[in-house]
Amino acid sequence: MTAGDVHLLRRRLRAALTAGKPAVGTFVKLASPDVVELAAAAGFAFVVVDLEHSTLTERNAVDLVRHADACGLSALVRVPEVDAAAINRFLEAGAAGIQLSMLTRVDQAEALVAATRFAPAGRRSVSMANRAARFGAAPLAGFLRAEQDDPPVLVGQIETARTAPLPDLVAALDVCFLGSTDLAVDLGLPADPAVLRAAVDRVRVAARSAVLAFGGWAPTRGAAADLGLGDADYLVVGSDLQMLAAGLRTAAGEGKQ
Repeated sequence: MTAGDVHLLRRRLRAALTAGKPAVGTFVKLASPDVVELAAAAGFAFVVVDLEHSTLTERNAVDLVRHADACGLSALVRVPEVDAAAINRFLEAGAAGIQLSMLTRVDQAEALVAATRFAPAGRRSVSMANRAARFGAAPLAGFLRAEQDDPPVLVGQIETARTAPLPDLVAALDVCFLGSTDLAVDLGLPADPAVLRAAVDRVRVAARSAVLAFGGWAPTRGAAADLGLGDADYLVVGSDLQMLAAGLRTAAGEGKQ
């Protein structure tokens, strides 16, 4: 694949979300490009470059997005807030989408859409001097049409029981993502299992009624069902840092009696 194929990557990811089985990715918290290359070789459908719970810088995120694009792997960037200028730079680098943490208000979702769509659908600033536009080799009209046909994939994380009405909150998204850890903490740890499951079910029902993909995070594939993610379309499993830590603990313990 060549630079500028981000629209193909977005189509592939959207197709995977409706394939009847989970599209599986992982969080990337380490700056090494080897991580995304290994994720692609392992068969992950996507990675989420994490700018919320990591020490990655914007420069790191751009480099990881570019390397994922070169590997033919969809890379989304998780952001803690809607920073339109930063989001535009991630998309220009070749990000397949944006994942927004702690979505609680409709105006947040509206701001996310506006930051990722060109006029008249949004307020994203246009430049052709970037990787996604093949550094000006793509005609402006063709690039705008490709962005309209295959816009960035938008993921909103529902992580608290105190949100705007869920159907309104997630209507403009591609994926309604259950932040189960934060939701459990919000409901009071140790959360009543019945209360937590009811909250999870509300998120699932909202996603299904809005005809959106439903997703979330699980530490392993096997743990997904117990977290209410057994029918997830978009499943983020662990992270590179978590997997490295587990592997190191295993290796360190092999020689112990």
